[in-house]
Amino acid sequence: MKNPRRLSCAALAAARSLTGVLTIAPQARSQIDAAPSWVPIGSSASGSSSTVWFHEPASRRTVACQTTAGADGRLADVSCVSGKLP
Repeated sequence: MKNPRRLSCAALAAARSLTGVLTIAPQARSQIDAAPSWVPIGSSASGSSSTVWFHEPASRRTVACQTTAGADGRLADVSCVSGKLP
């Protein structure tokens, strides 16, 4: 027969370990904020290029990206510029 005192010490140690894990677990969270913050505010197309504008309200930044097509009509380039709104 096993020693009941030894068994209760093992159970106590397991309970403490579990309590420690459960205490830390709720605090563990991702360091990455994956929520999208850029809001599309407009787009236009003319000929072989397209332009789209985005706005990030928190930082008051805007980004405009323009695509251009190559000689074969396929997408050749995407260029973006960024600026801060007053």
